[in-house]
Parts: sequence; C-alpha cells; structure tokens
Amino acid sequence: MGFAQRLRQCALPLAAALCAPAWAQYEQVSQQWVDQALAQLPADAKGPLRMEVSVGALDSRLKLAPCAQVEPYLPPNTRLWGRTRLGLRCVDGATRWSVFLPITVKAFGPAWMLRGPVAQGAVLTAADAEQGEVDWAEDRSPVLADPALWVGQIATRSYMPGQAIRQSMVRAPLAFQAGAQVRVVAQGSGFSISSDGQALSVGVIGQAARVRMDNGRILTGTVLDARTVELSM
Repeated sequence: MGFAQRLRQCALPLAAALCAPAWAQYEQVSQQWVDQALAQLPADAKGPLRMEVSVGALDSRLKLAPCAQVEPYLPPNTRLWGRTRLGLRCVDGATRWSVFLPITVKAFGPAWMLRGPVAQGAVLTAADAEQGEVDWAEDRSPVLADPALWVGQIATRSYMPGQAIRQSMVRAPLAFQAGAQVRVVAQGSGFSISSDGQALSVGVIGQAARVRMDNGRILTGTVLDARTVELSM
C-alpha cells in the first residue's frame, strides 16, 4: 500500500463536539491526525528516523461558517515532510469550506557532519566528518548517511563546520574532459572488444558519456575510470 493511501485511511471525520469554530480545537485534532498518519507508516519507510510534528495556527482573520463535521486531508502533491500544510474541510455544514493549516514535520536521524570548513572543489575524506543527528527534513536534498556516497566526492560549494553532508553538497570527480582520448570497451558472453575514441562530453565515474569512434559513429557508455568507457551489451 502506498504512502498516500495510508494517509487517506487516517482521514477520520472529527466529532461534532470538536467542530465548533475554535482554532485550538482544529489544531489539536490536526496534530492527532498527523501523528496517527506517521505512526501507521511501516518501519522500513521511516528507517532510523525519529519523527516530530508541530502544528501551526490558522489565520485568525478567517471567518468560517459553523460545521458539524470537519475532515483533515493531505492536499495533492503534498507530503508530510519539512514545512508543509494540512487541509481542513467542512463536509457537513450549511456552507462548505476548506482551509490550510501550516505544519512542520521533522525527521531526526544519523548523519555525517563536517568537522571543519570545507572549500569549494575540495575532495572529501572520511576525516572531514563525524557522526551526529540532524533533521533530515530540514532541507530538500537527501542526507548522505552512508560514507561511501560522499568520501572521494567533490564539494560543490564552501561549507561550514557542523553542516550535515547532503546530496546537493557533493559531486563525483571528473574522470576526463571533453576532447580527451578514451578507450571504449564492450563485453559480452564469451567476448571482449575495445577501441579508441574521443570523448564528446565530460566523464564522471559511474555516469554516462558520449564518445565519437574512429569511424565517426557516436556511442554512449558508462565511465569506468579516467580513460575507460564501457558499453552496455
């Protein structure tokens, strides 16, 4: 069952006693709804994260008609992650209405945090970071909790001590520049072929690169190292 389906199952109507136009009651029930939705997520979806939710306040200028039944819901293309919003709609009243309540979902978990300043273009090593706990949902970029994903990578900007290493902060080092002579290899069942070519794009290990062969044919393969591109067979 998908994440959105589980959330829809949590959208239980509010009791009529709680549906008086009192912001505190709406916000309290919204807190309970989000807590319930997060609690129903399977363990593998939450991973090592410790979830915390804080519910904001409705705009005090709103003038909502009385409603006997109010229902929380998650708006389309919205997820319970970071700063987001929860919908409240009247499903049983003389006037139907729908409003949005700001919420913040924090997800605390293990991360690698920089020990000291890191200059743009520096190659990260295991000694550059130490383990700590951060809010994974504080930034859109995923936390790189596995050192194998950032050790040997290049810093995309200058960073300060204490910053958690995230995907947007690093890039793979260049294996070669466009125009470099490379070796193109193709391996299959019982055979191996190799030939020289000229790179038409920069090469990043593990990513695709375009190569012009000596016969003029242009191929795309995966960069293996500083001089080798492998073709999929």
